[in-house]
Amino acid sequence: MRLSPILPPVGLARRLATQSALLGIGGGTYLTGSVVFFTLYVGLTPLQVGIGFSVAGLVGLVGSLPLGHLADRIGGRRAWVLGALGGAAAFATYPLAGGFWSFIVLMVVEAAADTLANSGRMVYTAAAVAKEDRVRTMAFVRAYLNVGFTIGSGLGAAALALNSRTGLLVLVLANAAGLLFNAFFVARMPAVAAVAAPGPRPSPWGVLRDHPYTALAGLFGVLWLHGTLFGEVVPLWAITMTDAPKPLLGVLFAINTVMAVALQVRATRGADSLAGSVRLLRWAALASVVACPVVALSGSTHGWVTIGLLALTIVLLTATELWMSGAQWYLQTEVPPADQRGAYMGASKSVGGVGRMVGPAALTFFAIHTGGWGWWLIASIFVVAAVVAGPIVAWIERTPRNGAVPVPV
Repeated sequence: MRLSPILPPVGLARRLATQSALLGIGGGTYLTGSVVFFTLYVGLTPLQVGIGFSVAGLVGLVGSLPLGHLADRIGGRRAWVLGALGGAAAFATYPLAGGFWSFIVLMVVEAAADTLANSGRMVYTAAAVAKEDRVRTMAFVRAYLNVGFTIGSGLGAAALALNSRTGLLVLVLANAAGLLFNAFFVARMPAVAAVAAPGPRPSPWGVLRDHPYTALAGLFGVLWLHGTLFGEVVPLWAITMTDAPKPLLGVLFAINTVMAVALQVRATRGADSLAGSVRLLRWAALASVVACPVVALSGSTHGWVTIGLLALTIVLLTATELWMSGAQWYLQTEVPPADQRGAYMGASKSVGGVGRMVGPAALTFFAIHTGGWGWWLIASIFVVAAVVAGPIVAWIERTPRNGAVPVPV
């Protein structure tokens, strides 16, 4: 029996995947009932909870670049451990939040810690894993994270089923314990020295003057709008504009999870060069292009035809996620200078995050409040992304960045 598509190679790759699964269990447990916890345990209003999550998103948007730069300076593993410890402290303190402002403070701390941990993880993985194994390892890490989230979601549902304050307390303390264990687990991974800059270390804000990479970050932001379609717009469309039964939504999300676990590693094949990454970016964009008219058609069908069209939509949007991830992992680790990977990844998150902030409202309006014709406009956005992917990556290839030679194909 061939296990390679299921099990990561023995060694660091398997340890990284195991860490990811453990992190996913804690995160999945918490996310299942986070809103319930803040409203019923802490006593916040839904509006206050929404404001808190928006503030956390803003912290991630603004803090990604400086915290990524910090990960470059202190080393990926150290940043990863510090971020995990900060997150554990924040979650352990959530039950003590006495009101809205203490909740906001904790959300800011948790968001900053999570951003630092993610930056550290990317910097460490890029430095510790050989170039030829890097994207495949990251694919295993993502697949195992989905496995962990699935397990955690079940545990979170069980905690909510207790219908008690104790059950709600379990949600956050389980994640706090998971992050604390995660910090210990990461601290025991092989040490990798921070990459030293050959000359004076450039300002992290100089990354924003790397216009080819900024354009690439914008492209990432556009392509990641498929996540907004999957998580928010398509469910709203299914509920309000089709005759699909509401319990179907759970099945649709399960399709995404199964595909992400089973196919993420296979979907990264070809993401080992600029040319291969361009090809995956185009496939990702075109999958979303096709998904838009498919879901639009579901608004005028009935019964099993509607269900089939919605399922096909989820398959196409998940394909976008899988192909997009492989290309992004390669480009985010191979294009930046080795001593600035954290800052470059942070800049990519900041630039791309603008689209994720305006995307939910804009895409919901176009898809639903136009009666359905707006799906063609959304499809055109992804068409543009498919067209410009090649020229943007070619621009990156011929442009040195901060003294480094252009990355070869």
